[in-house]
Amino acid sequence: MTEPAVIGALETVIITGLSGAGRSAAAKCFEDLEYFVVDNLPPELIGTLVDLGSRSQGAVTRLAVVMDVRSRAFSSDLRSVIRELADRQMRPRVLFLEARDDVLVRRFENVRREHPLQGSGRIVDGIQAERTMLAGLRDEADLVLDTSDRSVHDLRRTIESSFAEEGTTGPPELHATVVSFGYKYGLPVDADLVVDVRFLPNPHWIPELRELTGRDEPVRDYILAQEGAAEFLDRYADILRIVGAGYRRERKRYLTLAVGCTGGKHRSVAMSSELADRLKQMGVQATVIHRDLGRE
Repeated sequence: MTEPAVIGALETVIITGLSGAGRSAAAKCFEDLEYFVVDNLPPELIGTLVDLGSRSQGAVTRLAVVMDVRSRAFSSDLRSVIRELADRQMRPRVLFLEARDDVLVRRFENVRREHPLQGSGRIVDGIQAERTMLAGLRDEADLVLDTSDRSVHDLRRTIESSFAEEGTTGPPELHATVVSFGYKYGLPVDADLVVDVRFLPNPHWIPELRELTGRDEPVRDYILAQEGAAEFLDRYADILRIVGAGYRRERKRYLTLAVGCTGGKHRSVAMSSELADRLKQMGVQATVIHRDLGRE
C-alpha cells in the first residue's frame, strides 16, 4: 500500500465493499470532507476522471469514487485500474466496507430489497457470491472497516480521522483506530492487532464498580493500579512504536488495534483509552471506539 494519489493537488479514494455495508453513508461523509464524489462509475473511466481532475486547475482537489457490483466484471476491472494508476504514480487509496452475514441480511430485509447477486436464490447466497468476488480486492484495500457494530456516527468519526485533509509533503501520517470489545461478542474482523486484557482482575466483581464503565475514573484507577497493568502499557507501547515505524516504512496509513476483555465494559474500555494516549504521544493520530459498551 502506498501514499495517496496526489497529482497536482488531487487525492483519490475508492469506496467499495459489500452491498449493504454502508457505502452510501461513507459517501456522505466524504462529501462533508469536501471530496468530489462520483457513484457507480465504470472502472475503466476512473483513470480518465483522475486525469481530468488533475488538470482542473484546483477546481477538483479531492476525488472519491463509489464502486459496487452493479458494474459487471467489477472486481477484476477495478483491480486492473488500481494497478494501472499505481504504475503512473497515481494510485488511489481504497476503503473497503464489510459486515457480518446476519447484519447484511437484516439490512436487506428491513428495506425489502434483493441482493444484486441474489438471483433466484436467498439473500445470503448473494452475499456469499459477492464475498468471493471481492476477496482479492479486500486483500489489497488500504483500510477495511467492519460496519456490523458501528453506528453511523462511529463510521463518520473513523472516516474523518483517516481521510481528513493532510499536507502532501513528507511521510504519510499513520492513523490508528483503537477498538475496545468483549470476547463474548466476537473478535472485530477488521483488526490488525488484538490485545487481550483479561489478565487483569475484572471490576464486574467489585459491587461498587459493577455498574460503572471503563470511562469512569474509579474503574480506570482500579484497573491501572492492578499488578502488571502499568508494565503491560509500557511494554506494549514499545511494541506499537516498532510496529508504527514499520507501517510508515511500508507506506501504510492505517492501523486497527482491538483491545478485548470479557464483556467490553470495564478493562478493555480503560486500557484502550490508555493505549490511544500512548499512540498520540508517538505522533500517531488515534481514535477510540468502544464497540460493545452498553450491550450488557
